[in-house]
Amino acid sequence: GSMFQAKALGLSLLLVASFAIPSSAQQSAAPAPQATAILATAASALVGRQTVQDITLTGTARRIAGSDDESGTVVLKAMADGHSRMDLNLPSGIRSEIHSLDSTGSPVGAWSGPDGTQHAISNHNLFTDSSWFFSAFTLTRTASSQVVVATYIGQETLNGQPVLHISVSQPPSNVSEQTATLLQHLTQMDFFLDPTSHLPVALSFSIHPDNDAGLDIPVQIQFSDYRNIGGIQVPFHVQKFINNSLALDLQIQSAVLNSGLSASSFSL
Repeated sequence: GSMFQAKALGLSLLLVASFAIPSSAQQSAAPAPQATAILATAASALVGRQTVQDITLTGTARRIAGSDDESGTVVLKAMADGHSRMDLNLPSGIRSEIHSLDSTGSPVGAWSGPDGTQHAISNHNLFTDSSWFFSAFTLTRTASSQVVVATYIGQETLNGQPVLHISVSQPPSNVSEQTATLLQHLTQMDFFLDPTSHLPVALSFSIHPDNDAGLDIPVQIQFSDYRNIGGIQVPFHVQKFINNSLALDLQIQSAVLNSGLSASSFSL
């Protein structure tokens, strides 16, 4: 809807800082029409004509980290403006990850383990989208952004199924070439869409060690078992792979849309 779009347009959610791009640069870096059209089709396939302001997903979770392999429950919440949180309730304790916005609208984030202490997520790991488990928000924000450049890579095969591959990033300006290359890389996300339904099959991006923005650790989110909830396509099976190994396996059991979540649910 237009309200959601206007809200999404007003926020530079993919970057920690908003980079003002001069009009001349904006014209030369116009996104490929084909890529933009495919992203818009994908966003439409997910939300149709509905307006989604927030979503709450609950289900079961399996977490694998090194020798840890444990199962419990999960609650995932996200808002259209970029707030998101994941709360895992596991035998070892509660693990949370929260993405919020500071007073200037820039992303901030924190994670906590069983001891409950919050640790800030390093800035360079906040450059990709916060709502990785609900790609309707990721795609709608990306498709309506004025600063994101999309490139159609082509049709590929992912895990044995054909997909359309689109890469998006936010090219900064008014910074040195070296910084620009790094920032463009930090904002890069790759969507893999079903060629028929245009629903996302996977979303890929990189995370980085707290002390090394230049070292990539590949992350891939895989979506399946889409179900129609109030006119919205919601994936009920979400798997997160880190460095090509399964790290989270989320089986959603219920999805609630537009329950009226507020920023206070995402306080750091």
